[in-house]
Amino acid sequence: MRLDGFGLFVEDMGKMIKFYHDVLGFEIEGDENTSNVYLVKDGTLFLMYGRDDFEKMTNRKYEYVKGLNGHTEIALYVDTFEEVDMAYEEAISKGATSVLEPETEPWGQRTCYIADPEGNLIEIGSFNRPFDR
Repeated sequence: MRLDGFGLFVEDMGKMIKFYHDVLGFEIEGDENTSNVYLVKDGTLFLMYGRDDFEKMTNRKYEYVKGLNGHTEIALYVDTFEEVDMAYEEAISKGATSVLEPETEPWGQRTCYIADPEGNLIEIGSFNRPFDR
């Protein structure tokens, strides 16, 4: 078994697709007018499932966190400290919610946090060197 991707259960599919595509540069794979939408960022599959559609499919009701929440984090990496600041400013200018302005942490990482329209946290960070995983 291998990790194929990860996903979010979303309330407003159109708004969330627009945010991840227009603000963060995720590519849309396939039809975006379905109950589950596939996006890709740097070769990683990112799925969005409509909450109502998933509940119908599984014949269950779920509880969802509302507003700004610390339930999950999506981490994005850039190569330099300067890119952290630029990516943060660009995301905020395009409508992301600021959670933490860029700062350099004691462990040597420059990081910041924004939130998507449904309150999920997104970290943009760097150790001031190219990504090497």
